Amino acid sequence: MLISTRMSLLAASLVFICASVSADPIQNARLEGSLQTALSLNRMLNPFRIGVEVEGHQARLSGEVENEVERQLAEHIALATRGIEQVDNRLQVKPELVERPLELRAYAQRLEDATLAAVIRARLLWSRTTEKAPIEVQSSDGVVTLRGRVDSPEAKELAGVVARTTDGVHLVNNLVSLDTAAMAKARENPVGAPTGPQPSDSWVVDKIQNSYRFSRNLDGLNIKVASEEGMVRLSGEVVSSEQKTIAVEIARQIIGVRGVDADLLKVATKVEG
Repeated sequence: MLISTRMSLLAASLVFICASVSADPIQNARLEGSLQTALSLNRMLNPFRIGVEVEGHQARLSGEVENEVERQLAEHIALATRGIEQVDNRLQVKPELVERPLELRAYAQRLEDATLAAVIRARLLWSRTTEKAPIEVQSSDGVVTLRGRVDSPEAKELAGVVARTTDGVHLVNNLVSLDTAAMAKARENPVGAPTGPQPSDSWVVDKIQNSYRFSRNLDGLNIKVASEEGMVRLSGEVVSSEQKTIAVEIARQIIGVRGVDADLLKVATKVEG
């Protein structure tokens, strides 16, 4: 009888603990927000209204998508979200959604264009060449237009390169012009060594990794970045010598980078089959 009572108490305690974990409203809300953001930023899924509910480590997806590929993609994104271990996928496949109102597609495209423009602006701010350049960035259906007046041809060229190499950009109209007066002043007062505070190494590493992640030319996940007082070391593997050159150049132009050592960044060797 005593053993039975103890087992009952133990079972009740376990139920209480599990209920407490699954009923944490703050954690559930945080995971719901993370997953909803990931779904909204995905270009294949953002036209659809996908409901998200999280309880403990399980996410429940509801709503409608056009096909099974999109249904499975939503589930994969949920499982890739840290903290979610199980997915109850209740999304319904509705092929007729291909006729969904054009306003939804237009809204999704506006979100994507706004995100694309923000990514390019951020990359320009991270570069020592363009951090203070008054460059306006606009995106429409992946076509990016750059406007502004800069004090060096290097700033104009780099702005175009940054835009063209950003993932999701189809075409770039580089309408940035050269300010002759500012160029003359810049020649009279050449910029020497950076005079501002040195960014932290964690900031430098973060900006380099994000630049790789946003670049259409690189797989940032295969490149490891370390920095010590602005001296950057790259390691890992790329698929070509061209990719290695791009990785070094992207790292070199980030604010706070004093030098780049890429000896440990290897080019993958092709295996003949």
